[in-house]
Amino acid sequence: MAKNNTIKIRQTGSPIRRPKDQRATLIGLGLNKIGRTRDVQDTPAMRGMIAKVAHMVEVIEE
Repeated sequence: MAKNNTIKIRQTGSPIRRPKDQRATLIGLGLNKIGRTRDVQDTPAMRGMIAKVAHMVEVIEE
């Protein structure tokens, strides 16, 4: 993967007391604990997943 085709995201919120689909979205992004960071591909699908759980993740600018 090229560096410019990825987005770095960090989980900042807990999935406790959240709907099951939001928990599943976090798992799909590769996150499951607060403070974890992942590099994901910059695709429309990933952008949509990030938007769905925007209150629990942050995009890290490099």
